[in-house]
Amino acid sequence: MKKEWSCVIREGRADDAGRILSYIRKMAGESDFITFSPDEFCMSMEEERAFIEECANSRNHLFLIAEVEGEIAGNLVFRGGKYSRTAHAGEFGISVLKKYWGCSIGRRLLQYLIDWAKKSHVVRKINLRVRVDNERAIRLYERMGFAIEGRLKRDFYIGGKWFDSYLMGMSIDPDDGCAELKELK
Repeated sequence: MKKEWSCVIREGRADDAGRILSYIRKMAGESDFITFSPDEFCMSMEEERAFIEECANSRNHLFLIAEVEGEIAGNLVFRGGKYSRTAHAGEFGISVLKKYWGCSIGRRLLQYLIDWAKKSHVVRKINLRVRVDNERAIRLYERMGFAIEGRLKRDFYIGGKWFDSYLMGMSIDPDDGCAELKELK
């Protein structure tokens, strides 16, 4: 029987930087499905703090943390385009500590992102990249409404082996029926 976790999903704050860096180093050692290994992630505390602040002060960036009993259990980062022609679209990365796999943390982080995008009046396309052999993640993305839009050959190289990735996406319609996009200023 699985333990019931009390999970809080919230937007990151600059003072989370140290805990996030520790989380990322731990998580990176648990999965080959992310784009970097633990020793390749070398962001400083100041750089992480600045990145979190950049996300908090942007209308098309989002930095999420999932906490379970005070521990960072998951993270999602979405970044929209910089220029007016691409500000409506962006890509996210998501991760969950291995001990919390299967506890719906990824689903909850994604739902927050989708709800936020619908309310933003800026973000109208959410994209992601996922290894084709990450079947569990692909099933989640498809259940949440993402569709496979393409395939990148030889996108990852790990342990002497090539891996392809799917490009997946979801179009976002605002909740209020407003088709007008607000431009970033």
